Amino acid sequence: MANSVWDERDIPDLSGKTALVTGGNSGIGYHQVHRLAARGCRVLLGARNPAKGEAALARLRALVPDGRIELLQVDLADLDSVRSAAERATGALDGLDLLVNNAGVMAVPSRQTTAQGLELQIGTNHFGHFALTGHLLPLLTERPDSRVVTVSSLAHRTGRIDFGDLQSEHGYRAWQAYGASKLANAVFVLELQRRLTAARLAVTSIGAHPGFSATEIGDKGPSLAGGSILSAPTSWGTRLIGQRAERGALPVLRAATDPYAIGGSYYGPLGLGELRGAPGVVAFRQKAHDTRLGRWLWAESERVTGVAFAL
Repeated sequence: MANSVWDERDIPDLSGKTALVTGGNSGIGYHQVHRLAARGCRVLLGARNPAKGEAALARLRALVPDGRIELLQVDLADLDSVRSAAERATGALDGLDLLVNNAGVMAVPSRQTTAQGLELQIGTNHFGHFALTGHLLPLLTERPDSRVVTVSSLAHRTGRIDFGDLQSEHGYRAWQAYGASKLANAVFVLELQRRLTAARLAVTSIGAHPGFSATEIGDKGPSLAGGSILSAPTSWGTRLIGQRAERGALPVLRAATDPYAIGGSYYGPLGLGELRGAPGVVAFRQKAHDTRLGRWLWAESERVTGVAFAL
């Protein structure tokens, strides 16, 4: 069943379920929120920018008039915002069935930092989601068979985590930093699953990637810091080759809802090079399975974020 033909029509009835999707106001996150809500799930739409979040919420409510979609403002590049968002979610919910760590930035041309001074790409893509997951783990354990789906990327295949320079302080390259952040996502998926299994918690950690999808992330990252020579060709190439965002959302949706999905698995497009195609089980690169790297990154993430998981 793992790689049987699958599309949004295969999403089961999600009535009574609750999900939180970060970066739900645009790109593949927007389509995740749409499809989950259309199948009866209560969805918290995580968005950094409240105005853009409200605009997305209005569009989604028009698409799913009877859907239960709510805005949750959260900036993954600010650990205080992450903690505050988790506190608001905890106050509003009695449990969480699904957390989709989806938001991200890509190929920021010059080194920028988060509110806490972390390199922006790994700070947003990994550390922000690590902290959010840790804060929300008690809510996840309140629901049977809950899931954490973390969105990685094809770029994790070439990513390198430098134990001595995780924050790219001694030399910054946009795509190298992005690849490192996406490898960190992959390592996190597998290390989290190992720890959930050891703690005998009924929470599952699964990874997914959208292939090469035409979304705003291909425009926004390279255009930060006043633009870049990378921004035009990156945007053009994404639109020429990439699959539509609604197709790129399918591997994440399958990871989130397929009853046959197992912990530590990874979903992506099954077409040539995993660039596009129907969603199914694919493979993390071997480096992501490195248990030494997993333990080191976990310890470093706890140190940097100040968040310890209740495991």
